[in-house]
Amino acid sequence: MDGRDLVRSVKSVGSVGTAQGLRTVRAAWRRRRADATGLPPRGAERARVPGPVREVEPGPGGGVVRFGRAELRIRVAVNGAVFWGWDGAAPEPSYALAGRCPEPDPRAVLEPDTDGGWRVVAERVTVAVSRHGAVEVLTPGGVVLRRELPPRWWEPVAGGPPRWMQRSEVRADARFFGLGGRASGPWLRDGTYRLWNTGPGLGFGPGDAPPPVTMPVQLVVADAGTHLAFHDSSWDGTVTLREGEEGSGSGHDRAGTSELRMDGGPLRCWVVVGTPARVLLAWASLTGAPALPPAWALGHHHARWGDDGEQEVRRTVAGHQEHGLPLDAVHLGSGHHDAHQGFTVDQERFPKLSALADELRRDGIRLVSVVGPAVPAGDGRAVYDAGAARDAFVRDASGDVVQGVSRPGDVVFPDFTHPRVRAWWGDLYAERLEQGFAGFWHDMNEPMSFTAFGEPTLPRSARHALDGRDGDHREAHNVYALCMARAAHEGLRALLPEERPFLFSRSGWAGMQRYGGILSGEVATGWPGLRASLALVLGLGLCGVPYTGPDVGGTGGHPSPELYLRWLQLGAHLPLFRTRAGTGTGHREPWESGTEVLAHARAVLVERRRLQPYFVTLAHLARRTGAPYVRPLWWSAPEDRGLRDCEDAFLLGDSLLVAPVLDPGVERRTVRLPGGRWYETATGRAFDGPAQVVVDAPLDRAPVFARAGSVIPVCGEDGGLELEVWAPVRGRTGGGTVVADAGDGWEEPDLERYTARRAGSRIVVERESENGTGRFPHPVRVRGLGPD
Repeated sequence: MDGRDLVRSVKSVGSVGTAQGLRTVRAAWRRRRADATGLPPRGAERARVPGPVREVEPGPGGGVVRFGRAELRIRVAVNGAVFWGWDGAAPEPSYALAGRCPEPDPRAVLEPDTDGGWRVVAERVTVAVSRHGAVEVLTPGGVVLRRELPPRWWEPVAGGPPRWMQRSEVRADARFFGLGGRASGPWLRDGTYRLWNTGPGLGFGPGDAPPPVTMPVQLVVADAGTHLAFHDSSWDGTVTLREGEEGSGSGHDRAGTSELRMDGGPLRCWVVVGTPARVLLAWASLTGAPALPPAWALGHHHARWGDDGEQEVRRTVAGHQEHGLPLDAVHLGSGHHDAHQGFTVDQERFPKLSALADELRRDGIRLVSVVGPAVPAGDGRAVYDAGAARDAFVRDASGDVVQGVSRPGDVVFPDFTHPRVRAWWGDLYAERLEQGFAGFWHDMNEPMSFTAFGEPTLPRSARHALDGRDGDHREAHNVYALCMARAAHEGLRALLPEERPFLFSRSGWAGMQRYGGILSGEVATGWPGLRASLALVLGLGLCGVPYTGPDVGGTGGHPSPELYLRWLQLGAHLPLFRTRAGTGTGHREPWESGTEVLAHARAVLVERRRLQPYFVTLAHLARRTGAPYVRPLWWSAPEDRGLRDCEDAFLLGDSLLVAPVLDPGVERRTVRLPGGRWYETATGRAFDGPAQVVVDAPLDRAPVFARAGSVIPVCGEDGGLELEVWAPVRGRTGGGTVVADAGDGWEEPDLERYTARRAGSRIVVERESENGTGRFPHPVRVRGLGPD
């Protein structure tokens, strides 16, 4: 370990007070001392490569290829996903996978290939293995999408986990996306990206790395096809990306490259090939269907930070109601905790919290509670005593409980990689439910220190159960937040089996969508932070986490009225729509910024309420298909290079295109439209794509376009569901899917499918059913009926 965390700790002394700062420095020294004794030095290392092929053993869906100094296992699953693992690495155990690994495809067999190699041919993909250990992934037509060169290991001579490196080549025209939430994305340029979840401190921007959510997941898009590659190791590592170049040098293409270096863990990989929609569907079948948020969670959330009590919550709610601002949830930050006990509610500031929660619920507003993993240490504290009795807290290599530093003082951390600890922690949510909370927000769960933002909290030598495998924090760090989310989700399912849990987290790893969403909320206040907010949501969606969103206005500053409104317009079209006020942000409620800001903000919030049925539909479709709500413009046309390079607009489902304003002083902006006819929703003007168009972008709205023929569920003036139909192009049929779910339970609502077509001067809308046209349950409003 280097001294960077110690330097950050020293800097924190002046920022958090001398006593607290000194505790932080001592904690950093304890971590260094623990790692010095608990992690032996690597010493001399021996390099290794696979060597030549020696023998082959066919098996279900593939087989095993044995080289001179390594062994490769290949298997094609029934869902079309390809797995390979070196040196005995199997698909399981894995924190990323949901349940058991899919069965192998019995039609896929390992057979001899040219030049002494071997291959597995399946319906959607071919995998070729060279005689020296290179692995190629090809389309059914034989086009190489990805080539993994023979890996290299460095094994400590004295023993210990080997570190390894895997170089890969992709098409020269390919673009890289993914790696979790990256503020510099979603298109990942040349550079090195670290895979180590890190607390963002007081706000991060496009140039800061790594973020709180990292995943070794690459989505690679090229003319020849799209593929997802997931190297399933949770250890610390880096990915160095370099884009290719077509016709470089003597006219030959230079391939794009990816170099993955891991400090340990198994060298194993999943690859899925197909259209973006098919790839995300297969990825969801591997890692789990996204959790379905309750309908109210797809509305407007407002977070209150600070030590204010019930009266401040009432003031905030009354302000929204007085000014006609829709509000669906209020989030309480750490100020509502009993600092001495940790998990419990502060009875002095919130003496009648359950009554307040009931009052708000009658007005359609839910309370959401922040939960962190840190437990205040000390005998006589109920949560600490209960955890200590169960041996629930992380210990160091010498067997002592590891202590970190937080606002109330010394804290300890549960080992969420132990099933017994997860069960205990999940039961703790009963107290919050009894107080009336309807949802939970996991914060600072990388985990990180409260007082020295960004520094590690647990030493790398800290011991973890790892669900019976035993290991240390080098392997457990990146999955810590994922396992915490699992504990909460399973606990809430047991405590309230009739309701869908609402849970989102600041940190996570591959598979996080099974338990809830991600708050990408710690971006720095400023125009770069606004742009980063969109990049994070797009990137996480392409990694399989569809329910995400930022804090409107960012962190660590006070946005100008223009910046606040532009951020609000973006946030209103993202799945998790949360505004915030309190510590570090001041009073950010719209009525604090004057009548003009209030009027524009009201229009934005009313439009979000109007679109809420559409978000509910997108949530159900995400659960069924893995498709994100927020999609890049190239989602349906990945071969369109112009769309692949566009990062300042996005698709909201299949029907809407949103072009937020991401720079100051903009009154008109250029928008790139995919193919087909699009209507500007504010004016009804029609545009035919593919094209670039220039449209007005006044301060009171961001440009939004509807696809011709779309059938979009919206909230009508009477509060009921209404179908907004955008006129289809003559001679073509449009349509849409509607899920009318207004509840919080597990009942599976019907999927209503509609078609729209022109019949002379009329627009005909029909509901599809097994027996032809079915009963029509909703009123219809047709838009875009100008000259065709």
